[in-house]
Amino acid sequence: MKRKYPHLSSPITLGNVTFKSRIFSAPMGGTDITADCCIGPKSTKFYELRAKGGAAAVTISECMVHPETDGSHAYHLDLSVPGSLPSFTYTADAIRRHGCIPSVELSHSGQFSGTYLADKNKKQGLAQWGPSAGVRADGLKIGELTKQMIDEIVEAYGKTAALAKRAGFEMVMVHGGHGWLINQFLSPLFNFRTDEYGGSFENRVRLAQEILKSVRKAVGPGFPIEFRMSGDEFVEGGYHLDEGIKIAQAVEDYVDLIHVSAGTYQKTFGITHPSWFEEHGRNVYLAAEIKKHVNKPVATLGGLNDPAMMEEIVASGKADVVEMARALLADPQLPNKIYENRDEEIVRCLRCFTCMAERAATSTRRCTVNPLIGREDECLGEVAPAAKSRKVLVVGGGPGGLYAAYTAARRGHNVILCEATDEVGGLLKGEAAIPFKYEMFQLGGTYKLLCEQEGVDIRLNTKVTKEYAEKEAPDAIIVAAGSNPVIPPIPGLKEAENMILAEDYYLEKDKVKDSVVVLGGGLVGCELAVCLADEGKKVTVVEMRSELCPDANIRYRPLLMKKMEEVGIEIHTDCTCKEVNDKGVLCSENGKDIVLKSETIFSALGLKANTSVVEELRGISPQFASIGNCVKPDTITFAVYQGYHAALDIH
Repeated sequence: MKRKYPHLSSPITLGNVTFKSRIFSAPMGGTDITADCCIGPKSTKFYELRAKGGAAAVTISECMVHPETDGSHAYHLDLSVPGSLPSFTYTADAIRRHGCIPSVELSHSGQFSGTYLADKNKKQGLAQWGPSAGVRADGLKIGELTKQMIDEIVEAYGKTAALAKRAGFEMVMVHGGHGWLINQFLSPLFNFRTDEYGGSFENRVRLAQEILKSVRKAVGPGFPIEFRMSGDEFVEGGYHLDEGIKIAQAVEDYVDLIHVSAGTYQKTFGITHPSWFEEHGRNVYLAAEIKKHVNKPVATLGGLNDPAMMEEIVASGKADVVEMARALLADPQLPNKIYENRDEEIVRCLRCFTCMAERAATSTRRCTVNPLIGREDECLGEVAPAAKSRKVLVVGGGPGGLYAAYTAARRGHNVILCEATDEVGGLLKGEAAIPFKYEMFQLGGTYKLLCEQEGVDIRLNTKVTKEYAEKEAPDAIIVAAGSNPVIPPIPGLKEAENMILAEDYYLEKDKVKDSVVVLGGGLVGCELAVCLADEGKKVTVVEMRSELCPDANIRYRPLLMKKMEEVGIEIHTDCTCKEVNDKGVLCSENGKDIVLKSETIFSALGLKANTSVVEELRGISPQFASIGNCVKPDTITFAVYQGYHAALDIH
């Protein structure tokens, strides 16, 4: 077989272990952590799904090695905790049975303990220890680790590595980046010690070397050790690439793979986990430069999801291994699709941060484009065939309707999907005009391809009326008819010749002039404003609420607000549009009238559920469901999850 991506698909040997390809699953926190910090059954399946999808290695994240000085509620591998060793053993087995190498990330959060608690107030009762005493940004006091504590932590890394090996893990990753404890010692941003662990570079790297020696002694020769580090902290007062190179050189004798990430805790979230405002692979150059100065293999990551880009990284020698986290949530089968030359079927990660926001808010996982995430224990990616094949009519070709049709067809049903316009995708079609959201536009095409491969009969330019549905006589109807833009009764707005609906920007892009007022500071309005400002427009956003995008997820909203500031958008909150006239947009801001002059006005004032279609079609078929925006305007996540389960409910 001739592979499209031969370098990416080729094996690599680290220590005495051979990995089947260069595609590794980077550490991701699981979907359940038990009360006593064991790997829950959902998490075992969560990690197994990536192994089943073809990753060469899957790393469990994160195992905290020394609970006495690290109060984070994360995994502990500790013989004193009943169920701890078995939970790790069963997880290693689940990964290994698919020909994948199981690895576990050994970590200590240092002064940032409490990171994994959904109730952040409980951090007050935890131990916060770091290289130096001080006070965190959130007001919590940090204690300085004593030499005795450091010795105990170094020993704990070795003991935990030995237990991981006993449990069946065939590699360990030592987390030395992202502002965690080892990185805190490496970085002048955190380390102000005056003893043998502070000051000079040789002193700051000492803890990392001692830990790696402890781990090597515990696991023995030939057992792969991966060291995760930040190639550059990207903050004032931290270290940069020149010192990142020195760190890699200082640890390479003790490790088998140098995993180059980027950034530091909280300060660089959108760099460590590149947002859609960043280029794919924005941190690859760090690994490429470090690789020039070391003799051990190097891994890279950072918003990677394109097989062609990853192939070039390995083929050109920028890195030996590519790692992904979010991309393998979006499509766990991504590696298998690469090996089998089916890369056009890959469901691309949107980099929307739904997964990480849920992790922070509810200690669970969820993915916008993959409804299986968090539910891996139900079927591990397999959709059970229906007991009897039914005729299913799906009304609406947005993301929810497409996923419902795809799922129903996978179960063996005869599926017809009708879309009233000339192309599927729903609101995703509009994202084609917003460069940083282009993968949302692509999602519609990918879902369409998956539907076609499963035999879905897609009928475009087909409006489903009651008569049409009765003539088709389906056994089940799933209505995914979407929503319509809201145009409030603001005098002059609807009649204004220079008014464009935000949802129609992709159709009327050529009409947009140099100065723009966007009415509505929700997600749609703010993202459109960023896009327009990036194009050089002078943009003003008007929002009646006291803040922008209060409904945006907690990981994405700060990045969006920062981007709006960077591109120079003028913002008016607590501001209500009263009228649109020849003078401009008349608004009331904090009780005072203001006039905003603009050549183009965008209305991004919300959506209204298309309930009329739901009511017209209700009662025609024995089985009936309505999903997505025709129920209530919400996110793609909402529509896809509802579509998936509506299809599973057909009996």
